[in-house]
Amino acid sequence: MIHKVAAFYQFAALPDYRELREPLRAFCVGLALKGSVLLAQEGINGTIAGSVEAIDAFAHELAHGEMFGGRLNNLELKFSTAETMPFGRLKVRLKKEIVTLGDSAADPTRQVGTYVDASEWNALISAPDTLLLDTRNAFEVAMGTFEGAVDPDIKSFGQFKHFAAEQLDPARHRRIAMFCTGGIRCEKASAHLLARGFAEVYHLKGGILKYLEEVPEAESRWRGECFVFDERVALGHGLRELGLRKLGLQEVGLRERDKDAARDE
Repeated sequence: MIHKVAAFYQFAALPDYRELREPLRAFCVGLALKGSVLLAQEGINGTIAGSVEAIDAFAHELAHGEMFGGRLNNLELKFSTAETMPFGRLKVRLKKEIVTLGDSAADPTRQVGTYVDASEWNALISAPDTLLLDTRNAFEVAMGTFEGAVDPDIKSFGQFKHFAAEQLDPARHRRIAMFCTGGIRCEKASAHLLARGFAEVYHLKGGILKYLEEVPEAESRWRGECFVFDERVALGHGLRELGLRKLGLQEVGLRERDKDAARDE
């Protein structure tokens, strides 16, 4: 059986997020879905898997159903497949943030960087005055990244603000293009940089996964594998399952994968 996988997020005001947890969990159980969903006052973030029909029903409920009442009408949603179920169980958790940065000024619902479609990404990062910045954790970068990207060398996304304070300067870094796995970390990171006075901040819409899905391998500037937070471990061009070639990276990745602060589906 081929399982359909949905990775999704949206920053949206959900003041009733605590009350949403049980109805959402029950809905997922009824569809036999497995995976992880985070709910917070600032929105929703998760990756789940199940049958094609179940995933389609879940996506429809989020965007159009009564549960969220139309508040998730701009959901960033990506689909892929897995040969075996990539999750062992279902988790629906309440969090302070759907991706942890720890900066109250970084509010993607108020300001966010300029989205760049996958088809336009190569042209942007080829410009000599563009600083290309990978916002992911060090073990993810070690598995694969874009040519010429700066590695912030962080263990968790919460450390990004310290990297930015120490290494980035609005006067010197006039144009920044950033990327992450699915896009959510870049939403927070771009909001953080804009709040600090950076003028031009761009980020890859849909993240690396959208780029690998849409850009032909012959035209790609991606090198290596893309770590994902489920049992597939890594994906390549066309979102095909790859696994890991190095056991050391696998051990690190599997350990880090279970930390909610590192999630970026």
